[in-house]
Amino acid sequence: MRAASMMLLGLLVACEGGETASTPDPEPQPEVEPAPDKSFEGEALAEQAETIALVPSPAEMQKALENAGISQSLGAMVPERSISMEVENKDQLAVRTGVVLADLVLTAKDAPKEKVIERLGALKTGLAGLGTGDDIGRTIDDISSRVQNDAVSREDLLKEMDELSGVMVPELETEAGDWVVPLIQAGSWLEGAHLVSGAMKAEGKYEGATNLLKQPQVVDFFLKYVEREGAEKAPDEVVDRLKATLHTLKEIAAKEALTAEDVETVHSATGSVLTLL
Repeated sequence: MRAASMMLLGLLVACEGGETASTPDPEPQPEVEPAPDKSFEGEALAEQAETIALVPSPAEMQKALENAGISQSLGAMVPERSISMEVENKDQLAVRTGVVLADLVLTAKDAPKEKVIERLGALKTGLAGLGTGDDIGRTIDDISSRVQNDAVSREDLLKEMDELSGVMVPELETEAGDWVVPLIQAGSWLEGAHLVSGAMKAEGKYEGATNLLKQPQVVDFFLKYVEREGAEKAPDEVVDRLKATLHTLKEIAAKEALTAEDVETVHSATGSVLTLL
């Protein structure tokens, strides 16, 4: 999976486009259509589910909300909390790492630098526990140092987190297993779903709920990894709650159209996992 920017639930894909590089071949080359912009629609997302990337894009998430008539800032809605990475269950650790990663990116532009550094430290600890090598740890240390010394702009920080994601994905899949990245994504997705549904609740605007939150393919994608064969079988409250939440959201996503009550359920169900972290 390529990592770029992750849109959560209805926002689970980033826009990618590109052109083929020119070659010295003198023969005329056929024109190649640029890759189409990825859609927030359910049918398009079904085809794109296997390419869900790792990090939420604040600008795209905010734009999607604004298009739905919601002005709430998602970054401002991220709660003040410290998520411990001192857990033995690797599935749970991956989920926690995903939540920290979402919080870091969503607040990177406006959070006090001390909070950014704290989240970078938690991210480093979580990734180390999941099996990334020393190189990624040193990269995070370098980013933290430059944040501390005001040597990197917040816009550049977001770009560097995107680049870091591209390095993390193949290393995690190689060192820790192909289940790790989807569970990190699930943590980021949980946080994003909670914030998006919370923004709708805050303004009492639910008209965009079906487009933003009705994503059965995404729920199935994460369930495949949470319920995979060989998953850690020791009782774990967070993983069990995540599984129950995914099944609740699967039921909601099966509806033709989502109501205000469904948004409330999404918010409370995702929050029930996040409060355990």
